[in-house]
Amino acid sequence: MPSARRAGSIYRRCECRDEDGKLLGQKCPQLKKRTHGSVGIRQELPPDETGKRRTWRRTGYATVGEAQGDLSRLQAILDLAGDDDADQRRIADLLADVARTRSQIPTVADVQRKLGVGVPLDGKMTVGQWLDIWMARKKTRVTTTAGYRSHIRVHLRPHLGHLRLDRLTVGHVQAMFDAIADQADVIRAENTARREQEARATWGRPGRPPAAVREQLAAERERLAEMPPYRRVTGQATRHAIRRTLRAALNRAIGEQIITFNAAAHVELGPGARPKGLLWTDERVARWRATGERPSPVMVWTPEQLGAFLDEAEGHRLYALFHLIAHHGLRRGEGVGADWANVHLDAAQPRIDVLTEIVVDGWTPIETAPKTDSSMGSVMLDRGTVAVLREHRERQLAERDERQAHGLGWTDTGKVFTAPDGSWLHPDLVSKEFRRIAERAGLPPINLRDLRHGAAALVKAGGGDIHDAKTKLRHSTIALTSDTYMELFTEYEQDLTERAAAVVPRARRPREVASQQED
Repeated sequence: MPSARRAGSIYRRCECRDEDGKLLGQKCPQLKKRTHGSVGIRQELPPDETGKRRTWRRTGYATVGEAQGDLSRLQAILDLAGDDDADQRRIADLLADVARTRSQIPTVADVQRKLGVGVPLDGKMTVGQWLDIWMARKKTRVTTTAGYRSHIRVHLRPHLGHLRLDRLTVGHVQAMFDAIADQADVIRAENTARREQEARATWGRPGRPPAAVREQLAAERERLAEMPPYRRVTGQATRHAIRRTLRAALNRAIGEQIITFNAAAHVELGPGARPKGLLWTDERVARWRATGERPSPVMVWTPEQLGAFLDEAEGHRLYALFHLIAHHGLRRGEGVGADWANVHLDAAQPRIDVLTEIVVDGWTPIETAPKTDSSMGSVMLDRGTVAVLREHRERQLAERDERQAHGLGWTDTGKVFTAPDGSWLHPDLVSKEFRRIAERAGLPPINLRDLRHGAAALVKAGGGDIHDAKTKLRHSTIALTSDTYMELFTEYEQDLTERAAAVVPRARRPREVASQQED
């Protein structure tokens, strides 16, 4: 243990002066009296970064016992660093600041806890500093960690990062969410204005526009170029996700005994209901074509629309992947990450065992386990899907043989769906190909994720219920399935009711129908 760290002493000091006004100091004859002067302590600290010697001093103690108590506490705090130079300097900086500000000496337990966590010892840690420490310790899935980082980078750090962690209040957090909501309103208005301007800058009739109209269109396009680009709106569900991130970080700080109050847990946000799945009915398609607005973030094709997409995609090399997602509800990463070793087409009950998936970290694809324990399971296959996968396997082997015949490389990854050279298929490229085919087919827009949602609709169309959909999609709880698909199932129920009524042949028409046709 360094001797400089242990060199400390207790002394007595008085304010007596000689005839010339100079302090007597240790020469004062009254210092031998117990009640004369005040008691002080002196403690050597580790040197600073430049090697300069530092000494901790404090006077004004009433008794030697009181001074001895503080000196013993100082030495115990210094002992916490051991022989670690960095920790010695951190503790010395803390004690030097305590001496300068004449603040209370911290307890040994408090310094030990902060030293172990790696947070600033002076208690002045900011929210941004703690978020960095918290993120460095997270051991979550790559995609989950990426979501945390996005919330911190885009929202939490700009709004709260500069604030003291121990002084973060509900008002601070509420102000952040109010600002996010206000910005969302601005972005929503700008997106609407741009959409309207695009309509004014577009010639929607066949043929070349007249000269006068061309000039007007050119002027409208100039105005369009000056407008802000489309931006993503931070909706209510995202705001709830941001709060969950902040709440988790603050809960960890409470667990480390750095703070005692979680401000994020007491912020009032509007309801963050899960988006409802809706069918692209004829009425909704017509409205979308007129306004460009989607009725819901989760839209699902009707069986007829899905059939049109699959017909358009049938000649594509990824047709089997789209077929598999549409009929059996695999997630994008699960489909891209499927291995032939886990595909059992010749079994009594053909199936795919979902054991791995490929997700994206930034732009880099990585292989990982499925999203949840319930996601890891077997997906039973129908005869039509088995035939599609067999054809896909033959095409893949032919692709391999052709490349090798021409001296081109082939990477044997064992994946069911690959790039043309056999390497991993990038998930984002699958989404882009999906959008291209859907646009070419003239279909209303959905995301590739919504194709998985469409598998739930097919369960209902085939006579299944919400429990069957939960099993098909491998959801962890029935509540998740119900929140997302109950309204979709209700719409299918109405459609099935009408179809069931139409099945029965009648010689006489119902009165209401007959009267409507006569009118």
